[in-house]
Amino acid sequence: MSENHLDEADHLKRSINWKQGAAIALGVPMLILPSLGYLPMYVSAAAILIWGISVLQGFMQSTAYAEMATTFPKASGLPGFAQHVFRTQNYKGKYDKGKLIGGFTAWSYWFGWNPILAIFAITAGSYLHGLFPALSETFTEYQLALISGLVIFTGLFIVNWFGLKDGAILGYILAAISLIPLVILAVAPFATGHVEMTNITGNWWPSDWAWDMHHILMLFGIFGIAQWSACAWETAAIYGPEYKKPSKDLPKALLACGIICFALYVLLQAAVIGVLGVEGVQAESVSPLIPVAQAVFGQAGSVITIIMLIAAMVLIIQTAYLGSSRAMHSMSSEGNLPAVFGKTNRHGTPFIAMLVIGAFNLVLISMGNAAAILAASAIGYTCANGISLFAYVKAKKHPAFANLERPFKAPKGWTHVAMIFGLFNVPLCLIGVVYLNSLEIGWTSTWVGFLVLASYLPIWLYSLHESRRAESKAAAARATDNASNHDADDREKVLDLT
Repeated sequence: MSENHLDEADHLKRSINWKQGAAIALGVPMLILPSLGYLPMYVSAAAILIWGISVLQGFMQSTAYAEMATTFPKASGLPGFAQHVFRTQNYKGKYDKGKLIGGFTAWSYWFGWNPILAIFAITAGSYLHGLFPALSETFTEYQLALISGLVIFTGLFIVNWFGLKDGAILGYILAAISLIPLVILAVAPFATGHVEMTNITGNWWPSDWAWDMHHILMLFGIFGIAQWSACAWETAAIYGPEYKKPSKDLPKALLACGIICFALYVLLQAAVIGVLGVEGVQAESVSPLIPVAQAVFGQAGSVITIIMLIAAMVLIIQTAYLGSSRAMHSMSSEGNLPAVFGKTNRHGTPFIAMLVIGAFNLVLISMGNAAAILAASAIGYTCANGISLFAYVKAKKHPAFANLERPFKAPKGWTHVAMIFGLFNVPLCLIGVVYLNSLEIGWTSTWVGFLVLASYLPIWLYSLHESRRAESKAAAARATDNASNHDADDREKVLDLT
């Protein structure tokens, strides 16, 4: 199926500027919440350094993605880049391996973002369960998670039905509700003197840490888990086809998101460790921000914090919802998913993809364990980043792409940077995440992750069959038209002779 097989009605609309793109991606800082207490369990206060390095890794990777987005302005973020670069031009065989690699990258990226909906619906249900005693008497945490997911998914579907521009407006509102209190929680503990620097300097690295293979594999896994949160602001690049001026808007959106993430990730982790100490953070590993708010603002502060966090969860669910639906649209456009997922409404919204994503996450919520879902999701996200960086290297070197216009160019020699971080992702961080998962929560999440990724092969084969069937029908229709035209010409010749 060609990249232009979709009707004009199914093309995404160029409707947003860099501020709106950044607003949609500003839910990303909330991704630190599941890991604020997780990283210190393994690396103590050095978690602050891990977050800083991971966000810098995001800058290295997103610089390559920004160039790709302006080189292929019709491609939709990481899924679109990889599919476009790896697809073999004018392939005549039965199975195009390059097309499969590109499609698998997009599927991995989709699986990296998609479960965020379930993860934060479960987390929101947990907070509501603790915040309102009346609710906890009536509903279990699972029931609240399911209700939260259903209400949030339905609400966001209705809002985003009217196009990405309205999604960006919702992003502005939720960013104000959630990011401003987040900044306050990151800064206030330092301003009020509640941060004890000895909690950080005295517990910088675990006392039993050794640079053996066990700990090195753990460290790669920690970087893989951290990347899932700290590099995710590349989602601003996925809206490449929807920016009014991609060459200018996209780099600005990425830079703005990266700076905000760097400041918040480092300050938030430093604040919770500085106030609670490493052992205190480990004791409150699910949500260490709540006791920080209690220490700084009193009991009322904890209630405000929970309300703020729930609002912020809606923002990150919005980001994931939009990103994963665009990934499915991109895959369908390239013939790597069934055509039905590329259908858009008159506002340019891939509504069928959004419906499927919402239903899939309601099923994921039944797992009931946000940490297990995150662990599986990180496998997909690590694969997507690694292969996408390899796609950047190919796009710079392959004759078919080397001379394309690049309105935004990464610094000279960036192919080496991309290759280094590509190899860092695959295989190093991928192996590390699998190893860390086996230590922390067993093999279930790893098997779930690999099974979801492996399920792409039969879906892809079906998509190929669908494409060939559509091409055969189109060829038969053209042949019929040609035959009809030929018969008409013959009749005209007979009439002329008569």
